[in-house]
Amino acid sequence: MDITFTSEKELYDRLAPALRTKKEEMRRNGYSYIKEADIWNYLKEIKWVKSKGLSLAEMVSDVLNTGDAYIDSYLRHKLNLNTRSVYFNEE
Repeated sequence: MDITFTSEKELYDRLAPALRTKKEEMRRNGYSYIKEADIWNYLKEIKWVKSKGLSLAEMVSDVLNTGDAYIDSYLRHKLNLNTRSVYFNEE
């Protein structure tokens, strides 16, 4: 049976249980700041960017089997891209 999705949102919703499971696993491993969106974004931008025709089972496997350190490194890199500056609350 071939499953097709009409939008990325629909695919995300279908993968949500696996994303929640991975997030909880990462929380138990000390990565309490990782969110489901971070896992999704890593896979979408890094792992799946050149992939075509992945099955839902392959995508679930990627979600559950991607190393925690890869997702953490991706998120830290993204956070470092944000501009940081000193600000003052002057009244």
